[in-house]
Order: sequence, then structure tokens, then C-alpha cells
Amino acid sequence: MKGLKNVIYMSLALGMLLYSVPQLNIGEGFTLPTVAGVVWICFALLVIAAHLHELLGVDEETRQDLVRVKRMKRWQNEQKIQGKKQLGLRK
Repeated sequence: MKGLKNVIYMSLALGMLLYSVPQLNIGEGFTLPTVAGVVWICFALLVIAAHLHELLGVDEETRQDLVRVKRMKRWQNEQKIQGKKQLGLRK
């Protein structure tokens, strides 16, 4: 489901980009409409790149490493708590 959502949003952004680029006033020098058009195109490309990044799973290994680190920290905290409980019972 997550991948489908990214495909749909990326397709919409790509469609918007393809539809609007011919209608933008770019190439008339350094004017406000040209700057706005370039900024809009950059934003649309950024959205498309973000969805591609998510679809390709570039950060999957990093996510798995973070999950391992969180598990280890949780285990260490449990060991500390159990150690304190055992010390408290001995006294």
C-alpha cells in the first residue's frame, strides 16, 4: 500500500510538471515570472525525487540498523532494571 501511494503521488507530480512546463514563461531574462517558474520546476522535481527515493528503498539498511540499535538499548535498559531489582532483593 505504501509503495502504491508513492507511485500515485509521483505520477501526479510528474503529470503536473509535464503539463505546466510548456506554459511557464521561462527564457525571458531574469524576471519575476521566470524566477517563479524555475522555483516551481525545482519544487516539482524535488517532490518526484523524494518519492523515487522512498520507492527505491535507499534508506532500508539504515532503518534496519536503527531498529537493531533500539532493540539493543531496550535490552540494556531491561538488564539494568533487572540488575537493580536483584540488588534490592539481596539487601
